[in-house]
Amino acid sequence: MKAIILAAGYATRLYPLTKEYPKPLLKVNDKPILDYIIAKLEAVKQVDEIIVVTNSKFISKFRYWKRAIRTKKKLTLVDDFTKSNSDRLGAIGDVSFTINKKRIDEDILVIGGDNLFSAGLNKFLSFADKNKPSVSIGIFKLKELKEASRYGVVKLSRNGRVVDFEEKPKKPESKLVAMCLYYIPVRRLGLIKDYMKIRNKADATGNYIGWLKDRVDTYGFIFQGSWYDIGDFKYLTAAKDNFAQ
Repeated sequence: MKAIILAAGYATRLYPLTKEYPKPLLKVNDKPILDYIIAKLEAVKQVDEIIVVTNSKFISKFRYWKRAIRTKKKLTLVDDFTKSNSDRLGAIGDVSFTINKKRIDEDILVIGGDNLFSAGLNKFLSFADKNKPSVSIGIFKLKELKEASRYGVVKLSRNGRVVDFEEKPKKPESKLVAMCLYYIPVRRLGLIKDYMKIRNKADATGNYIGWLKDRVDTYGFIFQGSWYDIGDFKYLTAAKDNFAQ
């Protein structure tokens, strides 16, 4: 299995902090966000390679980071050749780019590079394996319903299948939100190519879930513990104040 970490965004909501520095390398408790993700993947025996996809603007920062990180897994950097927010490929665009660049023909685990969560990944992957060849996604239950309007909101059936999805609804009806964490078995990689033909270039990752669930059974695993999606200064500050792995 290949793990793909999405780290090619430009994080404009965190300017000027991220104007010349990538969000996944921002520090929480004196450690880059990306280091926490690497540690989670280190504990997953199925993963034989971790691929961090970034952009031409920040690739040098990631090369410097790579020299210091300790991992027993093969660690690869991929440059998607974009240089600004205006020409970004988007999350699914970067997944597609990486699959093609690396000629991936096996299961993939996709994680957003700004995903900070306390739980491990093995229970999620056991759940995903049980539901193969369906796709599985990471879900988190928020404490406050109003906070769900920032995310892709999910409704699940009793057996965990995604039955409804809405990206950033003004009036959310569920506290369950998508985490930008996907398990995609090799049999479903072709759906990414299909989606690339119709998607909006600046597409939110969640829109792919909404499209996907109507084409193949998609299951949601609810993560326990804490989770921070580092989207703006409010949530970066909250993570620095409260996150404990």
